Amino acid sequence: MSVDLNDLAVFTKVVQQQSFTRAGAALGLPKSAVSRRVTRLEDRLGVRLLQRTTRRLSLTDAGQAYFERCARIIADVEDAGRVVTDMHATPRGRLRVTAPVELGVDYLSPIAGEFLTRYPDVQLDLDLTSRFVDLVAEGYDVAIRAGAALAESTLVARKIMRAPWQLVASPAYLDQYGTPSNPAQLSEHDCLLFGPSGVNAVWKLENQRGTKSLSVSVSGRLAATNFGVVKQAALAGLGVAQMPALLCADEVDTGELTVVLPSWSAPESSLVVVYPSRRHLSAKVRVFVDFLSESFGELPHSKRAAQPDAIERRC
Repeated sequence: MSVDLNDLAVFTKVVQQQSFTRAGAALGLPKSAVSRRVTRLEDRLGVRLLQRTTRRLSLTDAGQAYFERCARIIADVEDAGRVVTDMHATPRGRLRVTAPVELGVDYLSPIAGEFLTRYPDVQLDLDLTSRFVDLVAEGYDVAIRAGAALAESTLVARKIMRAPWQLVASPAYLDQYGTPSNPAQLSEHDCLLFGPSGVNAVWKLENQRGTKSLSVSVSGRLAATNFGVVKQAALAGLGVAQMPALLCADEVDTGELTVVLPSWSAPESSLVVVYPSRRHLSAKVRVFVDFLSESFGELPHSKRAAQPDAIERRC
């Protein structure tokens, strides 16, 4: 038997108010609509629920039993609504986040504790992976990605940081093999390649002003899909690496790595946080996105090109 939940709510309110008129006022309905809904409910059940007189209403035995159950149902529905509304307004619940391994280890891990301290009702699941994660299909709330990796047209991206690149090598490598004085000389060096396989690659470079760009064919004995591996190889003196400045800034600051051809680098990308929709954005996602923007905005200047902005766009 199919019964409209709205009819249950109207019937329950009539009993509680002991009046069709007062029930209508509480529900924002005319008295005639309230009466029709109760009559329709009785017709569907095939049972009289209310005895009506000009002065008062009274429940039949069947109506009393039905009201007790309906009241519990309506209370549960209202309670469920309050829970959902409260979750939307207050950051709480499990937050599933995916990010590149290197970024997670170097930057997200240190700030995760601060985030959880600030929002004690949130549980954080941090999945660090090099694979491309489908947020909607796999049930993730947020992804942190390089701007160039965006493809889905239904997602929303918020840029939290500009991400410049650098060419770096260890002082020991440069002492032994020399320092390139122009981009073309990179083809004469052992380069550390970021990618799945192969011994040859093409590095796209542009000058600092962005007025000139070129491509250089490079080769190397090591290729890896993880920038952490690439950085360690560069520190070990195995070649020249091209990588995001964010991931090698500490080593450059300490002198463990030297910037090669500082006037040239790969085209700048962006670090973005991606989530499925702006509409009805949950509190836990909203505060996490704001927290990331705040945290990355506080990084030393050597690790960023500019303060993050809050521009959102469709991916």
